[in-house]
Amino acid sequence: MERQCAGLYNALMLKKVCCAALVIAAAFALPAFAQSTIPTASAADRAEAWAIFKQIIEINTTDTPQGNVTTATAAMEKRFLDAGFSREDVKLIGPNPRKMDLVVHYRAAGTPDEKPVLFLCHMDVVQALRSDWHTDPFQFIVKDGYVYGRGTQDMKDGDAALVATFLRLHREGYKPKRDLILVLTADEEGGQYNGASWLVNEHRDLVDAAYVINPDAGGVELDHDKALVADVEATEKVYADYQLTTRDRGGHSSLPRPDNAIYELMAALNKLAGYSFPFELNEVTRTYFTNLAKREPEQTAADMRAILADPPDMAAAARLSKEPSFNSNFRTTCVATRLFGGDANNALPQMAQAIVNCRIFPGHSPEEIRQQLISLFGDPKLEVKYVSDAGGVFDTAPERKAIVPPPPIPEVFGPLTRITQAIWPGVPVTPIMENGASDSIYFAQAGIPSYGYSGIALELDDDRAHGQDERLPIDSYWKSLDFFYAFAKAVGDK
Repeated sequence: MERQCAGLYNALMLKKVCCAALVIAAAFALPAFAQSTIPTASAADRAEAWAIFKQIIEINTTDTPQGNVTTATAAMEKRFLDAGFSREDVKLIGPNPRKMDLVVHYRAAGTPDEKPVLFLCHMDVVQALRSDWHTDPFQFIVKDGYVYGRGTQDMKDGDAALVATFLRLHREGYKPKRDLILVLTADEEGGQYNGASWLVNEHRDLVDAAYVINPDAGGVELDHDKALVADVEATEKVYADYQLTTRDRGGHSSLPRPDNAIYELMAALNKLAGYSFPFELNEVTRTYFTNLAKREPEQTAADMRAILADPPDMAAAARLSKEPSFNSNFRTTCVATRLFGGDANNALPQMAQAIVNCRIFPGHSPEEIRQQLISLFGDPKLEVKYVSDAGGVFDTAPERKAIVPPPPIPEVFGPLTRITQAIWPGVPVTPIMENGASDSIYFAQAGIPSYGYSGIALELDDDRAHGQDERLPIDSYWKSLDFFYAFAKAVGDK
């Protein structure tokens, strides 16, 4: 009965997602704003923003013994205090000395009638090994029009641009009509002290807002410098990790057996590698592909229109699925990310283990996907357990809620579209489903609408977040700096 109720709940949640997304689709169908101009940063403003970017890239904020988020957030705290922000409005707080979050309030003139606007950024990054990179991942390397370093795409670019924006507005004496809040958090990428969750649950008064802008999602997609589409996160997949474990009696390596633990595990992973979860669309992804088809090459555009038909053309879906970014919009995806096993070079393994990471399409729960993995592997000796964000291992997974798309607030999407099209003329602005996961979920679940948009333009084939030689085009950083300055003033004046 409990499982039936959970399934009904998920179906209802998906219906709500689709209905809300229809409202978003209608809003994004409005004619494009007329091209306008926005102020660009001065040489002095750029120099400060560049120094901030360099400073935080060169601070290791990984969830490792070598990393320390507090070093970075404390450095930004000093910048705000040195600039004249009051101690009352700059708070460095957190549940762990090495995982302190920074909350900065930019106060309105007088008593505001509206709740604040909150800009949500995470300061932590995923691990990067020097041996895997061509440059030192924790050095700010400028080369051939790019900045290299861990976090240049995810998401110290946004951290730096917004810190610089708040400092510039303060220096200019800007007085908004409502408070603006900047939050720099720990452990979005993993760890036991997720800052967004902790702040929402323990210090709601500091982060209560009318809505959230999260630069950890969305942005402008480029194809050979041509802006194809500007993505705004309207919903996101659910993140889940699973631990696969096989066990065996082991033995001497001179007497190999085909059923040893590593071979059993590899058989399961080979099944996973050859499997695709069912094709799915919701109204957010329908709107995304409808808009994208207007600017894609002929065959790709035809395939996009074909998958939107009823029923969808599965041959077209298969062709589009060869592109990883399209494939991840069509279905739940799971991939092995870590392997462990064996105790000695000359002994059969007594245990082999893998971590499988899944990004779950809205409407499905982590427990539902765990059961599907068990069915796919078909091996009663293989354990499939859920790994929580804090690293705990459990026999069952949660029935986590999907993010229901919030309504398209005109005070957000009006200036967002106008400013985006001033920087990238004519680019369509469209809702997307975030294929990763972000801290927006904690605010959305607390009833605070959250929208993901980075103001960053990247080539489709140059997404290096979490990967080797992460880099950001210098021009993209300057444009994001101009975007956030104009956008912060636009929403602050509402």
